[in-house]
Amino acid sequence: MNTERILIVDDERLIRWSLSHPLIKRGYIVETAKSGAEAQEKISSFNPQMILLDIRLPDINGLELLKRFKREDKNLIVIMITAYADVNSTIEAFKFGADDYVGKPFNIEAVTQVIEQTFAKKKLKDKTDECSHSIDQQIDEDRLIGNSPEMIDVFKIIKRCAETNDKTVLILGESGTGKELAAKAVHLYSQRSEMPFFEINCAAIPDHLLENELFGHEKGAYTDAGKRQKGIFELADGGTVFLDEIGDMPFPMQGKILKAIENKRYRRLGGYQDIDINVRIIAATNRDLKDMVNKGEFRIDLYYRLNVMTINIPPLRERKADITHLARYFFDLSNKEYNRNMEDISTTALDLMLAYSWPGNVRELRNSIERAVILEDGQTLTSRNLNLSSNPGTVSRQPESATNLNNLLHDNDNSRENHPVNYDKLQINLPHSGIAFEEIEKNIILQSLEKHADNQTKAARFLHLSRDTLRYRMKKFGLI
Repeated sequence: MNTERILIVDDERLIRWSLSHPLIKRGYIVETAKSGAEAQEKISSFNPQMILLDIRLPDINGLELLKRFKREDKNLIVIMITAYADVNSTIEAFKFGADDYVGKPFNIEAVTQVIEQTFAKKKLKDKTDECSHSIDQQIDEDRLIGNSPEMIDVFKIIKRCAETNDKTVLILGESGTGKELAAKAVHLYSQRSEMPFFEINCAAIPDHLLENELFGHEKGAYTDAGKRQKGIFELADGGTVFLDEIGDMPFPMQGKILKAIENKRYRRLGGYQDIDINVRIIAATNRDLKDMVNKGEFRIDLYYRLNVMTINIPPLRERKADITHLARYFFDLSNKEYNRNMEDISTTALDLMLAYSWPGNVRELRNSIERAVILEDGQTLTSRNLNLSSNPGTVSRQPESATNLNNLLHDNDNSRENHPVNYDKLQINLPHSGIAFEEIEKNIILQSLEKHADNQTKAARFLHLSRDTLRYRMKKFGLI
């Protein structure tokens, strides 16, 4: 029988209910609060041992509450819950003392496991010792975003890599997943954050110029070397060097990089004097380095030297839960950049994005949203400008009955105002092969939401449902 006291702080009644009831059944003593003010009142009267805290509350930012709670009681366990996670908010939450981080929508069993594990480690000293540098230098557009469990894990690993100030880091992931952003985040949250960050693409520079770019040269080292030139390693002194596409580095150059990492020194081209290195090496690749090692295309000793700490960034198709948040984030950026006053993304467009495989990952998603914002004429971004049909077989088809539902729910030249629907005689043409009732229900909800620009209150009223009932059905179909 559990006797621990848990306070759930979230402005959504459905979330409070879905969390509290299973926890009560497991024996926990649970109270709820719908705002920051109510939470602070219950801190005194209820004296919880753990708080499940939403990061976005109507009256205060959850991170500010986190700071207050930890300042008053450093032993209080706080687990952040949010529908919109990014590398900034996640690392800030850990910086301010959060014990864990859970993204919405969540699996209650997974949340319960986090709670049990956190309680089991309650007496362990919190090891989150973030550096005192400012995070304001992080450019808002350049950040990793995701609330899926996979990305939360990536954020945690980035934090740990940042804490190990001198260890090399290897970032693995397909093209377009955000490896460069991960490298910048490791630098930003490390003790080297005030020092330079240099990136060099090993695949973009000719073999004979790569060594010169990294190490520099002495005057007269080659025909056009009229004066001494510092290399990236020297210019980045005290900071970070990011070797992107390390898998494309020429084999002879791999040995020189290995020697520089091991000895912490190098020589300029044409030079005779060793220069000490004080840089952190972060490398990234979309290639399979283990396979390259087996084929003799990549040095095994360099592989093991780089692979001290590894960050694996999953492809977008394996973290579908992030697509909606990424889409809205890029929509807001493009809306601002191109001086548009668009209001939202249609539910049908989001549904199409969720069904797509995104071979170009986050980069492709961003480009698709940007293109659609530029081309869209109305106030809502629709599916017609996403240009996703060029990847056949990756987008799921709507059931045959959806066409008739579309005609019913969407305004067109023969609008409902001109042709009122007689609900007593409403008929939907169904395929002879049959169709699951839930498919019809899901399509009605999707198209009602699109008709009302994703305004849940209006969509619910249109369907003669309460907003809570609509949200319950949306959660049932994985729409939120």
